[in-house]
Amino acid sequence: MLRSFSVQATSAGLLAAFVGFASSFAVCVNGLVAVGASPAEAASGLMALAVAMGLSGILLSVRFRMPISVAWSTPGAALLATAGAVDGGFPAAVGAFLVVGAAIVVAGLWKPLGRAVAAIPAPLANAMLAGVLLGLCLKPVKAVAAEPVLGLVIVAVWALVARWKRVLAVPAAVIVAVVAIAATTTMPAGVVAGLAPHPVFTVPTLSVSALVGIAVPLFIVTMASQNIPGMAVLNVNGYRPDLGPLLRGTGLFTLLAAPFGGHAVNLAAITAALCAGPDAHPDPSRRWWAAVVCGVAYVVLGLVSGAATAFIAASPPVLIEAVAGLALLGAFGASLSAAMAANEEREAAVVTFVVTASGLSFLGVSGAFWGLLAGGAMLGLARFRRG
Repeated sequence: MLRSFSVQATSAGLLAAFVGFASSFAVCVNGLVAVGASPAEAASGLMALAVAMGLSGILLSVRFRMPISVAWSTPGAALLATAGAVDGGFPAAVGAFLVVGAAIVVAGLWKPLGRAVAAIPAPLANAMLAGVLLGLCLKPVKAVAAEPVLGLVIVAVWALVARWKRVLAVPAAVIVAVVAIAATTTMPAGVVAGLAPHPVFTVPTLSVSALVGIAVPLFIVTMASQNIPGMAVLNVNGYRPDLGPLLRGTGLFTLLAAPFGGHAVNLAAITAALCAGPDAHPDPSRRWWAAVVCGVAYVVLGLVSGAATAFIAASPPVLIEAVAGLALLGAFGASLSAAMAANEEREAAVVTFVVTASGLSFLGVSGAFWGLLAGGAMLGLARFRRG
């Protein structure tokens, strides 16, 4: 086991952890706060997610001797940011998180459920995701309008670094934003106190609006936008693990993280490419150490995530949202392109995108669900006409 350890895999794992955490932790915090979490509950959720994805990545990688990277559901966090508060507040959202974890476990145990999710037309799933992400992707533009100097500096650094090495663009923007905020904002004592982990247990409740408006779209987004692409990244790099145990593992850790505020963990895609690709090690049989090191780094970052959350709470929201928007531009572009690729399904995808992006909330249910429903109806009608 230790003979396969290498410095190259270690550096790849550390880079993956830094990129994975720095590029989207603001999205996770914003999403949790949007569904009713207090700053302390959001910090607890971020910690639970980081620790859960770290431990599950370590265990799965050691078990299968493959670089199986696990991440929090960034599209799922973006979904929470657009869903907003539901009946029952944050406890109801936590109840929805538990349902999502249980559904992922069931998908790993019962293959027809996994196949059913995979059978959701890809244009509709991608259009729903693009609609969810649109609002956040507009934030960098709004930041430039509200804070021209700082906003332009953050966007310029992101653009320039992306021309050199795209994977480092968002972390570079995060560093610039942190420096800018620290220089212009008085940090409260809570930032120092936040260095110590403070898990907050939330007693979950169940509500219909949370189940329909959060649990259903969160499960679909996590499966369609994270687990399936994450499996594809592993396959592209020559790894063929059975999907069932991976879903059961990530679903179980989602269940464990949910009472502490974590919304979902799943197979990674971007960081999986860092750990599973040739940059991690020329020998594919030794790359699994990169995912193990990445997991250890996630656990360490999770234990100090309270400071990150306290820093965000004291910062100008527009700058933090700008960084979150920059982090999601790639996902938005990819999902929108995939949604509009097929001519015969484009109209249904457009309807899904527009309804989702509208922010429609009906009967306490967010627009993501109604967008998928409307697009599905249009697609069914089109297929019936073609008959």
